[in-house]
Amino acid sequence: MSKIGKLPVVIPDGVKVAYQDSQITVTGPKGTLSLNVHPDMVIEIRDSQVVVTRPSDHREHRSLHGLTRSLIQNMVTGVTDGYKITLELVGIGYRAELKGPLLEVNVGYSHPLLMRPPDDISLEVLPKEGKIIVSGIDKQLVGMTAAKIRSFRPPEPYKGKGIKYSDEVIHRKAGKTAGK
Repeated sequence: MSKIGKLPVVIPDGVKVAYQDSQITVTGPKGTLSLNVHPDMVIEIRDSQVVVTRPSDHREHRSLHGLTRSLIQNMVTGVTDGYKITLELVGIGYRAELKGPLLEVNVGYSHPLLMRPPDDISLEVLPKEGKIIVSGIDKQLVGMTAAKIRSFRPPEPYKGKGIKYSDEVIHRKAGKTAGK
């Protein structure tokens, strides 16, 4: 039995979970998320808990068991608390600002980079600290948006310049040494 899959997902107050035709919908104070679940997974909603069970011990069912439970847990957490990822701009002259719905990032190229975030994602720019905060209710979408912004200028190992996650550790390399 899967260690993660056998744990029930606790439904907090103010959150409604509905399951019908292989689609689970979670509604909470921050919004609504839905997910198409593999039809073989058995999902039961009882006593303010969601329990995921698998029909057999086949390899595919074992791999889907923990995944399905984790995705449902992420949906419940998203509609109650939401997700937030902080990015830091490291480098002289590196800056970002919001211009209407667009994020404009200047990170050492000859032109500014523009990005329109997805509809369910909110961006906040702290220009004094050089930070971009990506937040939303869908964990996957928040992570993908943050990764897209980071891909504009990933941190380099020599001076550490670039866009990095706030908790990311950049392993630094020594530069060239002078020969004889």
